Amino acid sequence: MLPQFLLIFFLLVIFGLLFFLSRTPLSLYWYGVQLSLFFLLISVVFQWLRYSRKIQRAESFHKLGLEVDKSKLDRADIAEKIYQKQYRKLTEEYLDYKQRETEKSKEQMEYFSLWLHQIKTPIAAISLLVQQNKEATAQKQMEQEILRLDDYTHMALNYLKLEDVGKELDLEWVSIDEIIKETLKKYSILFIYNKIQVVYQPLEKQFLSDPNWLQVLVEQILSNSLKYTKTGKISIFLEDGHTLVIEDTGAGIREEDLPKIFKKGYTGLNGRLHEKSTGLGLFLSKKICSRLGHRLHIESELGVGTKVYLDFKRPDYQLFD
Repeated sequence: MLPQFLLIFFLLVIFGLLFFLSRTPLSLYWYGVQLSLFFLLISVVFQWLRYSRKIQRAESFHKLGLEVDKSKLDRADIAEKIYQKQYRKLTEEYLDYKQRETEKSKEQMEYFSLWLHQIKTPIAAISLLVQQNKEATAQKQMEQEILRLDDYTHMALNYLKLEDVGKELDLEWVSIDEIIKETLKKYSILFIYNKIQVVYQPLEKQFLSDPNWLQVLVEQILSNSLKYTKTGKISIFLEDGHTLVIEDTGAGIREEDLPKIFKKGYTGLNGRLHEKSTGLGLFLSKKICSRLGHRLHIESELGVGTKVYLDFKRPDYQLFD
């Protein structure tokens, strides 16, 4: 602003000298001075309004946590630079958000593609049983397939609930015996029909967890054991006072498959040989454990059986996924 004042002052002095030397009436000179001052005033008002807007914008950035030196606003358009910087930052955050949403949508599509493939099996089995109409045997088999349909439906719903990042956990002291008994009751028809023995004694233990998610977790683990145990037994017991163990005498898992069993859609050799497997059960179990802060570990030997360890010792709960 100061250079403009100096320029106008210098011009007025020059014009004054010219008017004086040319003996032009001073009234004309004063008219020119007034006209120049009028335009100068308009320029000053315009500059002041522009400067005020810069100050307001700088203050808005200051509220966002960005430091601005207001004394420098008259020398450089700092507010404009900060605005551009903030715009780039918001653009990057938006692109990151869109990428995460795209990946999340892709993961959901992959999950439900596998889920739809999985749910076709019990539907086809029920349809075949109805056609064969073998009364006693068909009735029991249909009950099993309906149970599987119910499991797969709840699996999809639980997956969607896990993706709800705003859903908080309902933590409380949960009786592990109540969870186990409810799960055994649900799958009793599979134990009876497949003649699988249950080895279980009340554990009389409570753990801090979300009862609904813990129920889903134990159901997933036991359902997976039943799927691969044709004969023999399933044992449920406690180790070290804080680790629930579910052990079966099923097909077992190859050593090279163990590091990959929690990946979505990974089934390993037994899964590929087993028409009912799509590798979603353990994937969902791992996600639930991550949410609850429990640790899930599996040991297995091919042809011998599998041990699933659910450790409650050091909870590290995630209130949001």
